[in-house]
Amino acid sequence: MKASDVRALTPDQLREELEKLKKEQFNLRFQKATGQLENTARVRQVRRDIARIQTEVRAQRATGNANA
Repeated sequence: MKASDVRALTPDQLREELEKLKKEQFNLRFQKATGQLENTARVRQVRRDIARIQTEVRAQRATGNANA
């Protein structure tokens, strides 16, 4: 997910996407622990996408654009 894509999302969409990515991150960690993880690069991708979303959430809060 690109930063420009993240900026285009609403606060509700950001929360939903963050929740989805955190679940995926958990599942990837579980797969790694059990030796079933095939795409190891996805772990890094998900971690960075989570960071992008969290950064945008903080930026929206700072500018007062968030609903939370």
